[in-house]
Amino acid sequence: MADDDRNHSRRTLLATASGAAAALALTGPAAAATGSPAGAAVSAGARPATGRGAAAQAYTWRTAAIGGTGFVTGVLFHPKVKGLAYARTDIGGAYRWDEAAQRWTPLTDHIGWDDYHLLGVEAIAVDPANPDRVYLALGAYTQSWAGNGAVLRSTDRGATFSRTDLTVKLGGNEDGRGTGERLLVDPRDSDVLYLGTRHDGLLRSADRGATWAAASFPAAPSGSGQGITFLVAAERTVYAGWGDGGGALYRTSDGVTWQAVPGRPATAATRVPVRAAYDAGARGLYVTYANTPGPNNQTDGAVFRLDTATGAWTEVTPLKPSGGDAFGYGGVAVDARVPGTVVVSTNNRWGPVDTLYRSTDGGRTWTSLKETAALDVRETPYLTWGGSAPKFGWWIQAVAIDPFDSRHLVYGTGATLYATRDLVRWAPWVRGLEESAVRQLVAPPAGGAALLSGLGDVGVMYHDTLTASPSRGMATNPVFGTATGLALAPLKPAYVVRAGWGDQGNGAYSTDGGRSWRPFAAQPAIASTAPGPIAVSADGTTLLWSFVHWDGTKHPGFRSTDNGASWAEVTTFPRGAVPVADPVDRTRFYAYDTDAGAVYRSTDSGATFTRGASGLPSGDVQFRIAAAPGRSGDLWLSAKWNGLYRSTDGGASFTKVTSCWGSYALGFGRAAPGAAYPAVFQTGATENFVGVYRSDDTGASWIRVNDDTHQWGWTGEAITGDPRVHGRVYLGTNGRGIQYGDPA
Repeated sequence: MADDDRNHSRRTLLATASGAAAALALTGPAAAATGSPAGAAVSAGARPATGRGAAAQAYTWRTAAIGGTGFVTGVLFHPKVKGLAYARTDIGGAYRWDEAAQRWTPLTDHIGWDDYHLLGVEAIAVDPANPDRVYLALGAYTQSWAGNGAVLRSTDRGATFSRTDLTVKLGGNEDGRGTGERLLVDPRDSDVLYLGTRHDGLLRSADRGATWAAASFPAAPSGSGQGITFLVAAERTVYAGWGDGGGALYRTSDGVTWQAVPGRPATAATRVPVRAAYDAGARGLYVTYANTPGPNNQTDGAVFRLDTATGAWTEVTPLKPSGGDAFGYGGVAVDARVPGTVVVSTNNRWGPVDTLYRSTDGGRTWTSLKETAALDVRETPYLTWGGSAPKFGWWIQAVAIDPFDSRHLVYGTGATLYATRDLVRWAPWVRGLEESAVRQLVAPPAGGAALLSGLGDVGVMYHDTLTASPSRGMATNPVFGTATGLALAPLKPAYVVRAGWGDQGNGAYSTDGGRSWRPFAAQPAIASTAPGPIAVSADGTTLLWSFVHWDGTKHPGFRSTDNGASWAEVTTFPRGAVPVADPVDRTRFYAYDTDAGAVYRSTDSGATFTRGASGLPSGDVQFRIAAAPGRSGDLWLSAKWNGLYRSTDGGASFTKVTSCWGSYALGFGRAAPGAAYPAVFQTGATENFVGVYRSDDTGASWIRVNDDTHQWGWTGEAITGDPRVHGRVYLGTNGRGIQYGDPA
């Protein structure tokens, strides 16, 4: 299966990364790689050429503000430049902190569709001697279907990059993604870099990352292990953590010969070294350990200090996991200004919730910072998780102390990046950093919300405005994790329904446009384990709910005519299909059977379905139907690499749209001045690459509205125009939140 043909929701990706497929090994040596310019067009292989070059229109692109929402896996302050910092995420790329603008600047939005996996950042490295140089090691997965990794190198702090494609795979969105930086500039020679891989040992570059070759390393890599979990410089010595068993630590003083660090404590031998930080003033290397690399499944851990002058090891664990209080240790940071000051984080502590421990005496005594923390989440209200107060955090593996401000301490969680200036008051440090995996987008036709969105992990949002995080936070009553369905009734747009993964129910309806919600009074038994997409009839009287298990198992659809108080199975509904309501006729519904390549239609409000057009593309669950607003029976079928099809007879027949050869997601917006038909937007292809397009002439021709600097990796899940503003488009990404564009 081609890389760009997978279902890239965060839930799917995490399940894949933690499954057996993650154990596949990459065979063959790590040969030298060749460089290619950043943003260069990637070959589309055997894709057909249409011979029609699409026109382009300049757009201004912005990111709808939510604030974080994803796993921040690393934070790195430059040791010599005040205010210069970088952050990495598991699926949303890398960022640089802009001190003047007081916001994060995305560095990897230029990465295109064919390279979506490069938005998983394995590691970042800065050059202490050359502050303008920064390096990114990119690659999300090591499975056989994933593309190889790449290293981006910049001499202007990430404003532009040159790219080197590697011959090995990296795992920026697999377990172990929260371990330390696996990329390092040699402290003795800025031209030399090291890259620790998961399954292919150590790579070395002698030309500032332009080419790479395998380097000697004493431990043999495993196809199912973690390999090198971090690289840390301690003056002129480099230390490497080894994650394939034994809890070993290695070091080199000449950049060529590596030896195991002697005296390793016996209690470290059964654990994985997660991160390390060097206290130059006290000549101490602090190493955190856990029984797994995390962020998942850690139930045991410890912290050790290595005296780099004497070689003596000392255990300095703040609190030992025991009984029902099971967790590992993750992040570690030292204060460059005050020797002996160190901060470590617990990780995967789901009972009392994770905390940071701080010591000012080299780890002899510790103070937990959670108990005195005052968390201010007014800029990102969703962090209350539907309750009255935010939690200190979970999945804390990224911790950093500003080298110019001892009290500027930051830590990443599974949803945000917190920062403090006084060790008491904390607030999200995420302006400009958006990592949502977007599943659904609905632009109301009038009044109320600017936008409704369904997201991975953080449910449904009512966007009062696009420039501030939704004031209501995530939708409650009930709270969802990942949203699986979101729809409004076109003839009664104040009526909205949603579905998703929730602990207190899996479906809800709203009668005020999504401002407030009421849970379904009942739900089919399958809903709790396989909540799928949901549709509502044009007048809001009928709900149609489909069910798909996370492993792909498809289940019957169910129907309700009383706001979810009762449900009846629809035996003629194609299992697992996405239901689509006719926007004008309240009695009509449609569904696409992706197994059979056929459309099913209902003319009795979803009570029964009959087969319509057949012989259409089949075999992919993401082939989907969209209904043109304000028209009955006007359907468009996005069939990915098979192209785009249209029906004007309610799905009885379809005609292929010849103006493009690829269509992955499709939606509608306000018609152009003087035009009668809505603007059509799609993530698709008219040439040999996938882009974002608009058509003002019913698909006869297309205008490209994104550009090579605004690509955001994979964008095939959700797109819609604005019914109130011609030209405005909302685009869902898998890790860069909601992008919205207007003609420049």
